[in-house]
Amino acid sequence: MDIRRIITGAAEKTAADKSRAVAPAAKGQAPARKAAAPSLISADLRISGDLVSTGDIHVEGVVEGDIRSAMLTIGEGAEVRGAIVAEAVRVCGAVFGQIQAHRVELTRTAKVTGDILHELLSIESGAFIEGHCRRVEPASSRDGVVNLADAVPNPLGKKGGAA
Repeated sequence: MDIRRIITGAAEKTAADKSRAVAPAAKGQAPARKAAAPSLISADLRISGDLVSTGDIHVEGVVEGDIRSAMLTIGEGAEVRGAIVAEAVRVCGAVFGQIQAHRVELTRTAKVTGDILHELLSIESGAFIEGHCRRVEPASSRDGVVNLADAVPNPLGKKGGAA
């Protein structure tokens, strides 16, 4: 791939790009997710409000609100005050709220105050947890994709259904 095209954001696709196009997903399968750079909340940024992304989010700053994403990484100096729903969560900083994910990894610098609902849980020596850890059995679905939002009703605590 031509780096100049990436930097300038040129819209034209090359013949090689077109030949690598992903075929449509088979019936009953989720479409393939387009690879993109993760959204970054830098260390000098403080956000008050909910974050929703179909991609990955990397937090180094402070988020006061709920987060829903595919993959969430919370950096060592970062802080999240709100509920988290994601496919995978890696915590190196502080979380004050419920975490609901397929895979949760708590590093030695993690500090979690809240419940963790998970299918897979990894905790390094030194991590701090104040709350309950509960394994959620995979929900069977027709396409084999686990939907953790079905495991706990209204995971983000919003009235009128999940966002």
